[in-house]
Amino acid sequence: MNVVITEPSAAPVIQALRSIGYNTNTAIADLVDNSLDAKASVIKINFDYDESNAMITISDNGTGMNEEMLQIAMNIGSKDPRAKRETSELGRFGMGLKTASFSLGKRLSVLTKRDGIYYERCWDLDHVSECNEWQLFTSIPDEVKSKIGLIEGESGTIVCIDKLDRFMGYGGKRTLKETSFFNKVSRVNKHLEFVFHSIIENNDISMIINGKVIVPWDPFMRYHEHTIEGEMQVLRINDNRIRVQYFILPHASHLTEPEYNKAGGYKGWRDHQGLYIYRENRLLYFGDWMGLFPKDAASQLARVRIDLPNAADSDWQVDIKKSGINLPEDAKRRLEAISGIARKVSKEIFYFRTQSHNPGQTFKGSLNTWEQSGREDGPQFILNRNHPILGELLNKIDDDSAKLLNLYLRLVQLGSPSNIIDSPKVPEEEIQDVSKAQKELVIQLASTMLSLNVANDTEQLLNLLITQPAVDGLNRVTIKKIVTEADLID
Repeated sequence: MNVVITEPSAAPVIQALRSIGYNTNTAIADLVDNSLDAKASVIKINFDYDESNAMITISDNGTGMNEEMLQIAMNIGSKDPRAKRETSELGRFGMGLKTASFSLGKRLSVLTKRDGIYYERCWDLDHVSECNEWQLFTSIPDEVKSKIGLIEGESGTIVCIDKLDRFMGYGGKRTLKETSFFNKVSRVNKHLEFVFHSIIENNDISMIINGKVIVPWDPFMRYHEHTIEGEMQVLRINDNRIRVQYFILPHASHLTEPEYNKAGGYKGWRDHQGLYIYRENRLLYFGDWMGLFPKDAASQLARVRIDLPNAADSDWQVDIKKSGINLPEDAKRRLEAISGIARKVSKEIFYFRTQSHNPGQTFKGSLNTWEQSGREDGPQFILNRNHPILGELLNKIDDDSAKLLNLYLRLVQLGSPSNIIDSPKVPEEEIQDVSKAQKELVIQLASTMLSLNVANDTEQLLNLLITQPAVDGLNRVTIKKIVTEADLID
């Protein structure tokens, strides 16, 4: 079969690549990935303001590239995403260097050094648009080269982006003023300290932005004594081992104001709840339950960390920007179960901070109102009488009121639909054997009904008692015998 080799027209394709969907934060993070893949231990990001033509540079002390490697890196689509990668490799498509840079400005210059020898290349999109060909310059313009300087040591790379039309309006009628320019830089700083926090924490890596060292921001507050760490679980999804662990952040009452503000992150407490998906310790996606649950205020303390190997990219549909992702169907049910537990614990702590009156002591026990009894021959569910709210209420009322409240709670428990659904049938005319506890409950309930004038005579009292789930299993003659012997009726 005959074929024709067709080469895409350069100008429109380049413009399309500029609109993949990066924002400044994701673009800079993608460029930092390249430095990490080059085994850099020091990465410097600089934003140099100039009203006419500002410049962004990312320099590192990584392995650098020789001429062939640099040429491949500057090609559009230099890597097959299906190819097997090194364990910690962050890149996948071979597109990030170009697409991330083009989303910021129209000129990309790369100066690299390997074994003491320099190599360089430059894409200028104004030139590509003018000639409509994939013409890549083999040298960097002098006005750029003089600004980016030299590379210290035997190896390293400097990536420079200028003609910043997308970042600050270069070439247009309105360009960013200096204050707005550095406000954007500040937001980039926050994003990098978040996205790369785990890499910086676990490796001897230093990231510096405009001379300021980036301090990692841990979204899980693992350093805080009141943070709850769930058990690490390992899931096997399509032959890949996925690690999952939930964290419940402390109640606000345990945080100082600076801690509370910092823990809220740059999106705020409510929008930082949810799944945090990492690939090789690099944060890809965060702050959403991804369709498993809606966001709500009471779940804002729950954050679930998911760690993927880079081999799982296709299963999780990681996009070029490393900011879009989809949950595999095989993962949804298990993540829903783990996240459901995290949300439940978050709600318990959010609504009641589990703190006792005595400083230094915390409430140990469930905050659920109902608990499974564990019995097969009695109520399946019982009320949690150790709930701190109930304890607080009982401390504030007198003994008579406390007895009345406890009786009511007992009736609520026995009257739960789950406890009466299989009511046993009883013989009508036989006096039954009754336990001491059953007898005391009947007497207490009958005397309370009489004192409250709910029942005024024997017949009315018996009619009321026989309908109560609390005395389920007892017939009329047995109930009558109990209340008669207690001298409650004639």
